[in-house]
Amino acid sequence: MTTRTSAIEAAGLRKAYGDHEVVAGVDLTVPTGTVYALLGPNGAGKTTTVRILSTVLPADAGRARVAGYDIHRAADHVRAAIGVTGQFSAVDGLLTGRENMRLMADLGHLDRREARSAVGQLLERFRLTEAADRRAATYSGGMRRRLDLAMTLVAGPRLIFLDEPTTGLDPRSRRDLWEIVRELVADGVTVFLTTQYLEEADQLADRIGVLDGGRLVAEGTAAELKRLVPGGHVELHAADRGRLAALARQFPEATPNTAALTLLLPHDGSLTTLRRLLAGIDDDAVTGLAVRTADLDDVFLALTDHSTAARSPEEVLA
Repeated sequence: MTTRTSAIEAAGLRKAYGDHEVVAGVDLTVPTGTVYALLGPNGAGKTTTVRILSTVLPADAGRARVAGYDIHRAADHVRAAIGVTGQFSAVDGLLTGRENMRLMADLGHLDRREARSAVGQLLERFRLTEAADRRAATYSGGMRRRLDLAMTLVAGPRLIFLDEPTTGLDPRSRRDLWEIVRELVADGVTVFLTTQYLEEADQLADRIGVLDGGRLVAEGTAAELKRLVPGGHVELHAADRGRLAALARQFPEATPNTAALTLLLPHDGSLTTLRRLLAGIDDDAVTGLAVRTADLDDVFLALTDHSTAARSPEEVLA
């Protein structure tokens, strides 16, 4: 039985199509009431992993428990306990928003009173009340995505899979959906999110897994993953070219930019290293500085650079 603190536990999940292994031994644990984001390039195996965990596809090997149920032996129970919002909208454009919601209530076997209450509350929560009786074909992309997610929640699942839910949305609609996800998690819902938007994972996820070639090549909090990757630096703005040249001699490992009067020094992000660096620089030598640490872009590029495919993740990050 999955522990009360884990919404998903998976070990050794594998799926292949012919000789091509799409999911190659994925292990992961998702605590209840958190957001777990799965990052990866196109073809990394993100959607296949979601389809296995949501019982749409059978795994070739491995085991998993979702919402407390074995995905192989109790698939019906898993499907009854979860909600899934896929990459492509499940909204029927010929129906109104309210009719789409009622259809999901019927599929969830809610009685009329429960359905009426759930539909009304969700339409209000997702700011769709005024458009509820318009055909969904007239909705904007953001409205359709909100309706799609609201439909997923009609039956009250405590675990939802969101497979690239904000693809194609404008920045405002994307941030609206982020706020909805935060509200769901505050209510105790667990969210398993796949995305190619690194800012999305940084904003929402309690833990992040990086999937590449069907393998989970790194996992941790956003801060933990950022610390894995070199790429942080301090940018010093020199007072003039003479002082820039002097700084370049003082720090031979740095990269000077004569035109911009700047010097880039590698930096590990620690305050101790920064203090030591600044202690060795005269006040009149620089007019300013900026500190940059590695971000999820750096993590993503380092871990999914296929020119390093023959090397281990430890070698890539060394």
